[in-house]
Amino acid sequence: MLSITRKLALLAALGVASAGAMSYAPTATAGVDVSVGIGVAPPPPRYEVVPPPRAGYVWAPGYWHWDGGRHVWMGGAWVRARPGYVYHQPHWEHARDGWRMHNGYWGR
Repeated sequence: MLSITRKLALLAALGVASAGAMSYAPTATAGVDVSVGIGVAPPPPRYEVVPPPRAGYVWAPGYWHWDGGRHVWMGGAWVRARPGYVYHQPHWEHARDGWRMHNGYWGR
């Protein structure tokens, strides 16, 4: 039979171990794509001067982002190239329920 001190020590150790296990949260690896139709067409794309090429990078052109009540321009930027993949830029599409934004992505 365990003494009361040993029982309390064992209980405390189990509590600490379970607290550590409950606070562990692995990073999510699944991709999520949420699309909402809006009734406001995006403005025409802005003209951007594309900087000179950079080795190992691909130019991702700017696009209009919907920010809860208005379109906001997101300027273009260099993104690190992914060998074997092609960058597909974000774009708007007119759908049955309004305009839908398709995020940029890397595809084969």
